[in-house]
Amino acid sequence: MLSIDPTKKISFSRHICEGDLVIVYERHDNMKAVKVSQESVLQNRFGVFKHSDWIGKPFGSKVFSNKGGFIYLLAPTPELWTLVLSHRTQILYIADISFVIMYLEIVPGCLVLESGTGSGSLTTSLARAVAPTGHVYTFDFHEERAASAREDFEKTGISSLVTVGVRDIQGEGFPDEFSGLADSVFLDLPQPWLAIPSAGKMLKPDGVLCSFSPCIEQVQRACDSLRSNFTDLRTFEVLLRTYEVRDEGNLGSLPGKKRQRSSKGSIVLENSSSPIVMARPCSEAKGHTGYLTFARLKCLSL
Repeated sequence: MLSIDPTKKISFSRHICEGDLVIVYERHDNMKAVKVSQESVLQNRFGVFKHSDWIGKPFGSKVFSNKGGFIYLLAPTPELWTLVLSHRTQILYIADISFVIMYLEIVPGCLVLESGTGSGSLTTSLARAVAPTGHVYTFDFHEERAASAREDFEKTGISSLVTVGVRDIQGEGFPDEFSGLADSVFLDLPQPWLAIPSAGKMLKPDGVLCSFSPCIEQVQRACDSLRSNFTDLRTFEVLLRTYEVRDEGNLGSLPGKKRQRSSKGSIVLENSSSPIVMARPCSEAKGHTGYLTFARLKCLSL
């Protein structure tokens, strides 16, 4: 779990203890969150792993099963938690999350308002960004979903940085107690234009708002609402493309070219005395997730 010291940033520089949450890494596409218990075991295709062998080891340790297979015990960072959490709703992934935190200008000490909480993927990263002195107030209209999010924040050790509220932000707006106090506001709502007037009241002068929408029609209506009190409107679609880079074997005596691009976009580096190194786009490239619209609250001149 996250270790928070008021004088330091979030850290994982400690050993695994009874009751901790760890990310069990089998391979890059197979990870799971496991709560450590002295009497428990983990069974998978690599064998049986005793939790008691994990206690006292530092995060990042490689541990072995009774069959000699191994796994890695990783700290539940926001990036890894995003990959293993339960999907109660569609979630934001790392590419969008990093973009949001940068363009919302979130730094330690910020007060951030979020609606809706959903599965808590973004909330976890927001909490780390504002730590140790900031706070995230996140709202969801669904009571059971909000309760599940609270449990997850307890598991990952960020409950002191996050407050989860049950509220229909589209219908009621944000609570008046935050008026003029928020550094940033994030909206993930089906009708964000209904919440934009309230969000504007919550922001400090020059504060930044971000609205996430999967459909461009939602973006258009949100922008119409933003233009009255906001400036510097910008909308982005973040597309992520990863590559596989691997050794394809030695060419032997075949004379080769230094660089060659195939019709499918793969890049081959060849040399008569070196192996072929193949680089090509992954077949499961992630496509569209949604649109991110940013706007800055206008500063009224005195």
